[in-house]
Amino acid sequence: MSRNHHHGNKLRVRKETGTIFHSWNEDRFRIALVYPNTYHQGMSNLGFLTVYHLFNQRNDCLCERFFLPDKDDLVQCERSGFLLGSLESGHRLTDFDLIAFSISFENDYLNLPLIFSLSGLPFYSADRDSSWPLILFGGVCAFINPEPLADIVDLVAVGEAEPIIPSLLNVLHNVTESRKDCLDKLAQLQGIYVPSLYDPGYQETGEVLHFNPEPNAPRHVVRQFLNDLDQSPSRSFIQTDDTEFGNMALSEVSRGCSRGCRFCAAGFVYLPPRERSLDNLLEQVDVGLCHRDRIGLVAAAVADYSNILELQKGVLDRDGQISMSSIRLDALTAGEVEILHQAGHKSVAIAPEAGSQRLRDFINKGIDEEQILASVQLLADGGIKNLKLYFIIGFPGEQQSDIDAIITLTESIATIWREAGRKRGQLGNLTLSINPFIPKPFTPFQWAGMQQEKSLKKKLRYLQSAISRIHNTRMNSESIRAAILQTFLSRGDRRIGKLLPALAAGENLKQLCKKSELALDFYVTRERGMDELFPWEIIDQGVERKYLWQEYQRAQQEKMTPRCVPGCRRCGICGEEVSCC
Repeated sequence: MSRNHHHGNKLRVRKETGTIFHSWNEDRFRIALVYPNTYHQGMSNLGFLTVYHLFNQRNDCLCERFFLPDKDDLVQCERSGFLLGSLESGHRLTDFDLIAFSISFENDYLNLPLIFSLSGLPFYSADRDSSWPLILFGGVCAFINPEPLADIVDLVAVGEAEPIIPSLLNVLHNVTESRKDCLDKLAQLQGIYVPSLYDPGYQETGEVLHFNPEPNAPRHVVRQFLNDLDQSPSRSFIQTDDTEFGNMALSEVSRGCSRGCRFCAAGFVYLPPRERSLDNLLEQVDVGLCHRDRIGLVAAAVADYSNILELQKGVLDRDGQISMSSIRLDALTAGEVEILHQAGHKSVAIAPEAGSQRLRDFINKGIDEEQILASVQLLADGGIKNLKLYFIIGFPGEQQSDIDAIITLTESIATIWREAGRKRGQLGNLTLSINPFIPKPFTPFQWAGMQQEKSLKKKLRYLQSAISRIHNTRMNSESIRAAILQTFLSRGDRRIGKLLPALAAGENLKQLCKKSELALDFYVTRERGMDELFPWEIIDQGVERKYLWQEYQRAQQEKMTPRCVPGCRRCGICGEEVSCC
């Protein structure tokens, strides 16, 4: 580790509150928790902070954090040849017994070769013997599709951390067997996937033919989840200003989402939807307000929380402020907008996702234009200054009329926003975030392909030209190439792992696939057959494949599926017909 980087780590730790330091005695099992991006990004991740706490609350363990060095530090590390060190003590990754990667975004896979290089670690598991620490892959990417990293890591945590960590640590802390025997034993644990115990086969056309587990490994690894969220300590245990949410204390309101949007992985891989009790959340609020004036409410669908008004009032009654990651377009009231205004919200984001009703029904969004415009009017009248709109382009079967509908809807929203701004004497900003559709594993759209790059670029240019003519409205979008890379990484099998070092070095994805005799279109734009076996189906996600396929067919018929109430274990899990909800 470079001296500048080590000095920077010390400064960061001094600015933190809630950091945990354990002594390095021989009895403690030592865990390196790695977020493969910068400190600023990693310390914004509530799951990462929760896992850090779960490891460190055990007296027989110590856990220290590692991050990708910032740009200046990275240059120093590469020039000097110093190895990466932990934030807490400066120890190297190889000083730990277990290296646990927490990965929430597939594009962060490209940071792994650099982290391994800066740590002196062989990149592929086949090149590491028992003298090296075991490497664990966790985070939401691990239970969406772990296969791209299957030849790199030793273990995968399939599911949420709370039910997995205790049994995992009990085995690892007391292991006396050889590395192979240890992996065999770990494979017996619920929610632990050991990729080296599986031998995937492929058809001549490239599709997965089989997984072939060894006799001591389960055929499928069942995704684990925590039944009672009140039993999870999930909140921002470490406070620091050097992060995106540095001005607030974060609290997790719920997990999962009952809305069933067909494109959304988070809506399916965190099923069933679960909520914290109001009393539990208010206890967290009391703790959080000791450190920050603002409480950040975190969830896939914060506004769907059944006691959201009581929770908001509880924060305000304690003289706190509130930040919410989402609002309910179909049930927004003037009272809720007033609470947002009182809490100091100057900007709000809403997600129509599609401009036309046809596509909103296709994705099972469950809202119509009247509800969208009524919500915008409430926000405008309630004093919210800035509004951000999220749209997705490139859904299967999208037509030019659907693209035009985004423009028409934006014009209607902009008119409402301008009129409200004139009344209060201050025009606010309207921003569109338009990004390409990425078909994700374990969703009804896992059979669909991503739209061709040329078509997506043409649509973005068309939208940019039209939106630029709407007063006080601007548009931004994700890089199409970055979206193609994310699709490739999220839908890939273990054969693509060999491409990661070259991709990380900046080689062109399309050219690299050609060189490696892997077809980019095979992974990205190809429509899948009904019976095709997917790489990620080594995981038993808990949602029936039959249900997902039925949802895909209903989408193509532009039919809606009634959403489940909070707490329901969606129809696809319980196996009943859709009408059960």
